[in-house]
Formats: sequence, C-alpha cells, structure tokens
Amino acid sequence: MRKIVIILAAIIMFASCNNEEKDLNKDISVPVSVQDLKLQSIEKFIETTGTVNPVKEINFKSEIAGEYNLMINPTTGKKYALGDKVNEGDKIIYLKDDEYENNIKILSLKLNLEITKQTFEKQQSLYEKGGVTLSELKNAEINYINADYSYKDALIRLEKMHIKAPFSGVIVDLPYYTPGTRVVANSLMFKLMDYSKLYMEISLAEKDLSFVKVGQKVKITNYTIPEDTLVGKVAQISPAIDADTRSFKTVIDVSNSGLLLRPGMFAKGEIIVASVDSTIVIPKDVILAKQRGSTVFVVDKGLAQERIVTFGLENPDEVQIISGLEKNDRLVIKGFETLRNRSKVKVIK
Repeated sequence: MRKIVIILAAIIMFASCNNEEKDLNKDISVPVSVQDLKLQSIEKFIETTGTVNPVKEINFKSEIAGEYNLMINPTTGKKYALGDKVNEGDKIIYLKDDEYENNIKILSLKLNLEITKQTFEKQQSLYEKGGVTLSELKNAEINYINADYSYKDALIRLEKMHIKAPFSGVIVDLPYYTPGTRVVANSLMFKLMDYSKLYMEISLAEKDLSFVKVGQKVKITNYTIPEDTLVGKVAQISPAIDADTRSFKTVIDVSNSGLLLRPGMFAKGEIIVASVDSTIVIPKDVILAKQRGSTVFVVDKGLAQERIVTFGLENPDEVQIISGLEKNDRLVIKGFETLRNRSKVKVIK
C-alpha cells in the first residue's frame, strides 16, 4: 500500500512539473528586431555588365617625314608625357624638314597672292570705267583665286609639320623617339582619348526587349569606385535578336566628367525600366513562402501578426507591397524564422 502511495505521489509531482513548464513556455517572448514602415521609392532594373570605351579617341600618325621634336607642355613646364591633359589645338610634336619647307615656297606664294589681288582690284576699277573688257577682268579674278588656293594649300602642308591635338583629351600612348631622329611618314605620334563621355556595348536577353527603351536612366558602378555611382542612359537598341545567343545589342552612354571611370574598365549597369514613388517597400529576405502565399510578420501590442502580402515592382533586394501592409506597421526583420501567428515577442535593437 505504501508503494502505491509513493507511485501516485510521484505521478502527481511529474504532472505538476509538466504543467508548470507549459505555463512557463507560454510566458516566453521571442526576441525580434523591427522596422517602422515608411513610404519610399523603388526601382525595377535590369542588371548588366560591360566594358566602357571612350566616345573620342585617335591614333595620330605623321603625314610627312621629319626630325622628331617633342614640345613642352605649358601646364607642367616639361615635355609632354603619358597622362597629360591637352586642349584642342595644342602643339605636341614638331617635325623639322628644311627641304620639305623650302619646296612649299610659302613666301613667294604669299607675295604672288598679294600681287594678283592688287591686279584684280585694279581691273575691277578699270572695268567700271570702261578701261578693260569683261574677259580681262575675269582672267584677273581667276589668277587671284588660283593664287589664293595655292597659298592656302601651302599653309595646310606647312601645318603637317606641327602635330596638334585634334580635340581636348588625355595622352594615353606616346611612343619614344630620340630627339632629332628622323621619323618616316605614317609613324604613330601619339594616342589621344577624351573619356569625359564613355559608351558601353552590352547584350541583353531577348526577354528584356519589351522593357528597355532609348533614354532610360542607367546607374553605372565599378568595383574600384563602389561609393560612386555614375549616370548613363540607353542610347541605342538593336531591334534584331542574335539567333545563337538569343540576345540583342544595346549601347549605353555614360557621363564621366570626373574621369572616375577609365577606358577599358569593366563596369556594372542597372537599367531603370520602371519606378514608383511613395509606396511600401520591404526587404526580400524577410518574406516567408508558405502554402497560402507570401507572408511577413508585424508586431502589434506585443504579439506577432502574420500578414499575407501582394507584390508590385521588384528588384534583387527589395519588393513593393501592394496589399497586406500599411504605413507605420512594425515589420519584423530579424527573428521571424521561428514565429507563429500571435507569438509573444520582445522587440530588441
């Protein structure tokens, strides 16, 4: 009998402990972090990558032979070097060739121009007074025009001795020649780039053709400048689909006034194809996929409330919520994995 009493007492004590443990579990609060929802903007974009190239570049070659002389950069006080910025018209190299210059006969051509001009003007005056015929006047005019052409052509040929920058930019290649060395015609003198404006040729998937439009904004970044985002725009779109890759060619213009990107760099682009302002936006990683739909948790009066949400615009990190959440809702962003509807929660930082 005594054994039976002991067993019954043990059973009662075990049951009591179980009930106390269940009651204790009811009081346990799950620690969570929350975010107060505010209206914000969201952009849907297509990610792409490509190499940026300068809009302006030139491999400048000599048109004549001559003795090579590299000029002084007035900005640095030294001879021009790789990386120097130049302005349009700056004289970078002088090719000296006395024989070439003498053959042009610039002084005699200039004098002949002055004489033929004076003769033509005199014939004009005489013609008005009836002193010469129209034929004589026209012959004088032809001589003057031909002399003018010859003189201007000589100036052009002389200018070939002075190699100037055809546009403002940066010297990116400058082959070394010993000063005074005679270089032959068609020798590379320098390579010049203006990369304040760049372009990027990319290939996009066929499925994106209906979304991409000329003029759309593009955000450009590079791993060397992660904190800076440059602005570009879609400039050209090919209407043809490559049968092998199922993609189409697109050209993006990039504004690079600060010269942060360099020609040849690999860059990432985000083509903004749609955007919405003043809407509910949440991180994608707080959404739970359940049988009845996509759900999130909000905190209301110390309890977790499960909400089924409907999506709008999406990008890789965020999603617009069309229904299921309201402004100022306290969205659970950490600790939601083990929550159930109406779980007791404790908000922590």
